[in-house]
Amino acid sequence: MSILVDTSVWVEYFQNGKRCGKLDFFIDENVVITNDLILAELIPFLKIRKQKKIIELLGAVQKLELFVDWEQLVEHQYTCLKEGINGIGIPDLIIAQNAQQNHCEIYSLDNHFQLMKDVLGIKLISPAPNF
Repeated sequence: MSILVDTSVWVEYFQNGKRCGKLDFFIDENVVITNDLILAELIPFLKIRKQKKIIELLGAVQKLELFVDWEQLVEHQYTCLKEGINGIGIPDLIIAQNAQQNHCEIYSLDNHFQLMKDVLGIKLISPAPNF
């Protein structure tokens, strides 16, 4: 089992960790993975806050290679819109696609993933604070 940890979880974890209590367990179990898109969302803010140690630790997390299938993204966006799910950004669609391609679950606090879960068939870890 591999778990692609979304930016929303990392941000919450670094701020106070109250809504992402499962992350410590997943880190201990060595099942956490990331990708360059998630890192590109996180690292600029960490650099501004001079969080070099955290950047180094994130760099040690296994990274999934990103392969963007643009035709599939268009179809995913179309499917979401057809189902009345508006406002899904391309980054979230790319993260969902990356997780599907690599048969992983997504751990996110972002409601967009909950909305896409059944429509796109993504595997999602519940953001409930208790594990």
